[in-house]
Amino acid sequence: MWELVQETVNYIKNKTNFTPEYGVILGSGLGSFTDDIKVEFTLPYHEIPNFPVSTVEGHKGALVFGSIGDKKVVAMQGRFHYYEGYSMQEVTFPVRVMKYIGVTKLIVSNASGGVNPNYRVGSIAIISDHINMMPEHPLRGKNDSRFGPRFVNMSEPYSLKMIEKIKEIAKASNIEVHDGVYLGLQGPTFETLHEYKMVKVLGADCVGMSTVPEVIVARHMELETFGISVITDIGSEEHLESITHEEVLKAAQEAEPKVRHLIKELILQY
Repeated sequence: MWELVQETVNYIKNKTNFTPEYGVILGSGLGSFTDDIKVEFTLPYHEIPNFPVSTVEGHKGALVFGSIGDKKVVAMQGRFHYYEGYSMQEVTFPVRVMKYIGVTKLIVSNASGGVNPNYRVGSIAIISDHINMMPEHPLRGKNDSRFGPRFVNMSEPYSLKMIEKIKEIAKASNIEVHDGVYLGLQGPTFETLHEYKMVKVLGADCVGMSTVPEVIVARHMELETFGISVITDIGSEEHLESITHEEVLKAAQEAEPKVRHLIKELILQY
């Protein structure tokens, strides 16, 4: 893995000569955030050595390099999921690469299903913690201490300082946000009624099929990490609305201007 990461890092550095401070992973329906970036370079995934290629509708598939104000940023337009058939090492490979091209702070966004009764479709949840229920762990196997320690401290997977700052920004911008514990499942099926019940019983507020592996690997390498989720469907204890991927994208796109504003201001102010 070390050699693959360094090969990819060297390719990107030679192509861009760019050292970003912030890495941003854009989830379903949130890819237009790159419109807020003064773009300097765009590298399609299929041109980058060792990079997977996203297969999900709504995920464009490119690394975008540029600036927001005086902050240098690299954004992933489209992420990789375990349910697509990739290994957890492939899913998290871009996070490893981000670290070694200079990223120190990672912002991760996603679309998720809500079980918190205070949520509605279009709600924005600031991820305070997660529950990992995926069937594979991205750090399973021999540990390479050049990346990080064998046993990773997960007492603060999501930066409390970044959470505090985003809440200040949301209040000043009159944008309602919620706290949320995110539960990660494999997918790709949407949850059944009783799976939603399970999510609630386990103490989570929302559920999705991404984010957890990337955050684990980010913390393995001591990247300061922040997560934000758009609630695109609701599962209650009595009733479950029919949901399609198209509806998820639509709900995420409707909330996108607010999420874009919050992420942009966090980068500018933090």
